[in-house]
Amino acid sequence: MEDLPVHVMVDILSRLPVKTIIHCKCVCKKWLHLVSDSYFADIQLSRSPVGLMIYHYSEKELMGRPKLRVLKWVEVKDDVNHHHLHHDPLMSLDLNLAPIFQDSQILLMGSVNGLICLWQVCVKSDNIYICNPITREYMILPRQQYHGKGYAINVHCFGVSLLSHEYKVIRIFQRVLILPRNITSSSSSSSQPSLLEAEVYTLGTGQWRSLGHVVYKINGFHGPYLNGHAHWSIVVDQDSLEEIYAFDFDKETFKLFPSPPVETIQGSRFHFRTLAVVKGCLCQSDTFDSQFTMWVMKEYGVKKSWEKEVIIKKSISPSIDWLMSGPIYPIERLNDGTILMVYYQDKLLIYSPKGRTIANSELFDNCVSGMPYCPSFHKLQNFESERVYVF
Repeated sequence: MEDLPVHVMVDILSRLPVKTIIHCKCVCKKWLHLVSDSYFADIQLSRSPVGLMIYHYSEKELMGRPKLRVLKWVEVKDDVNHHHLHHDPLMSLDLNLAPIFQDSQILLMGSVNGLICLWQVCVKSDNIYICNPITREYMILPRQQYHGKGYAINVHCFGVSLLSHEYKVIRIFQRVLILPRNITSSSSSSSQPSLLEAEVYTLGTGQWRSLGHVVYKINGFHGPYLNGHAHWSIVVDQDSLEEIYAFDFDKETFKLFPSPPVETIQGSRFHFRTLAVVKGCLCQSDTFDSQFTMWVMKEYGVKKSWEKEVIIKKSISPSIDWLMSGPIYPIERLNDGTILMVYYQDKLLIYSPKGRTIANSELFDNCVSGMPYCPSFHKLQNFESERVYVF
């Protein structure tokens, strides 16, 4: 194989399973150089199978061991007549290997081209990280401008510009300002105006840039990335014609985005709305205390293309009585219609439309979150002006 042209060797190596490619890096310096090259990373990513990245955690120490903080890559074997989830423990990344991740709450903010954005939820630090579990690298983004004590909801999305190919993190800082008693707000809707400010960070620049005031308050902590845009569900007011807010990573501008028809259920005690990307389509999920529905946007940006594809009623099985009490995030749809979902950052669920059943996956214990993930060998060290750490 040493006599083969370089482009042929790259073509062969890029077709191997990810675990095998990692082993190939140890064969010789030539293969190590090939696998570490950005051209190889691009070729391999184009052939990389879509799987899942599961964040498995616990808030309790077990037998003197640190709290569980592990990223687990799960391969989805989706054959014509059979499917199953496969996790190789050797492909896990224990975040506790880096002391900075210990004893802190971590949330997944999204993944693009094998890179993962992590948010460390802590009043004192509130750090954002970019990590590649395959190359075992991570970087810490600088401190944001809008940061301080007090209750605030920070919303994020990690994406890439389609024109400049720059990787960016968009962050919206949402905090209610408590006014002194002798000061009243000029707003008729509330005496406590909200501070809604946006910042964007371009990897390799070393600094956040302010984007100014944001018009709408956003639900949740993160939004899915698709077609060069971030997408969030907003807190609807009487003047809003749509219920989705989008951010253009190229133009760095915000706009309302076509949303599916408004759905309400008489007598429902609560309503959770989430957005996700499944099979390359934007999806909206609505969870009530009596049913779960999933809308799919068949043609991106076209309002009329929204279709309601999934309806799971509480009455189909007593075993899902607990299901309708929190938000549900679809993360993958298999060829036979089976849907993989994460319930409230707690359980990995499998819904089978054929058998009309929903069950808790036995692959992991409780306390999981997840998202679609394509493993890649893109190195964070390629971003200039960034300090990169290795687990």
